[in-house]
Amino acid sequence: MMNKRGLLSTTPKPTQRIVEANDIRINIAEQGSGPVVVLCHGFPESWYSWRHQMSALATAGFHAVAPDMRGYGKSDRPAAIDQYSIFHLVGDLIGVLDALDAKTAVVVGHDVGASVAWQAAQMRPDRFRAVVGLSVPFRPRGKVRPTSAMPRTADAEFYQLYFQEPGPAEAEFESDVRATMRNMLFGASADGVVAARSAAADGVNLSMVPRGGRFMRGAGAPATLSSWLSEADVDFYAGEFKHSGFRGPLNYYRNLDRNWEIQTALAGAPVTVPALYVAGDHDLILSFPGMEQLLPNLKRFVPALQKILMIPGCGHWTQQERPAEVNAALLEFLGGLPK
Repeated sequence: MMNKRGLLSTTPKPTQRIVEANDIRINIAEQGSGPVVVLCHGFPESWYSWRHQMSALATAGFHAVAPDMRGYGKSDRPAAIDQYSIFHLVGDLIGVLDALDAKTAVVVGHDVGASVAWQAAQMRPDRFRAVVGLSVPFRPRGKVRPTSAMPRTADAEFYQLYFQEPGPAEAEFESDVRATMRNMLFGASADGVVAARSAAADGVNLSMVPRGGRFMRGAGAPATLSSWLSEADVDFYAGEFKHSGFRGPLNYYRNLDRNWEIQTALAGAPVTVPALYVAGDHDLILSFPGMEQLLPNLKRFVPALQKILMIPGCGHWTQQERPAEVNAALLEFLGGLPK
């Protein structure tokens, strides 16, 4: 049965449980039975960001599994920064598959979760038989440390550089968690990007943070949110981050250079499994340095890439802003995979 937004409406809703994986406890939401599809969320989200996909996948005969990534939600939050490396994050997914007694899975990721999904498919094609990346495409290992290539000026720095020092970003985001989530979710959406660009002076880069300033600035979210985001959704996210805090989620960014170091052996290695890339044409990720060259050449690094799908009028929160289009693309891709 389809609801008025063109989404599959089914019951029961996803269930949640804790599994032991990679020596930590990971909370997973799951729905359906059949071949496993693992859904990896981004920053700052949770399993809940896949709420529109899980019923569609379950109805189509798949076992949808959406973990709270380490540091998030009800999953464990190791204290040490180096416990959030790409090896730990991919290891967590392997641990989840083992806990489910699943030999293989299709891995789907958004934002940070997309980076993890691409790397999982690159490192372990024996366990991840196909990959879908939303917003963030596969990036081959660069020649220099990632932070050394990030934009910076005398007045501002790339937002991921602002995240590097433990403390300032946590203090900003945790001072009013609900306002943080409301403003972030609106701000990176298509409506938020359009509003920010119209209010900003020509040439302002929305991915840069002023020196000594804050990640979030400007007017913030309006009194009435976009149709894809409800106040109840904001409440859910706020509750999750009031519980978990932001240190674990931010620690992913504090491992970017460490990941570059430990992935030396993977330099030049392609992602060989079937792949799909989906993004919104209003996603700020598309304006990041190097993206204009990466996307036209993505098939060089992902030779089994089947499609690049750009969704008009969609911002960063791909599967939440445009669930019907994402669900259709996912099911078409999954239906074409070898049984």
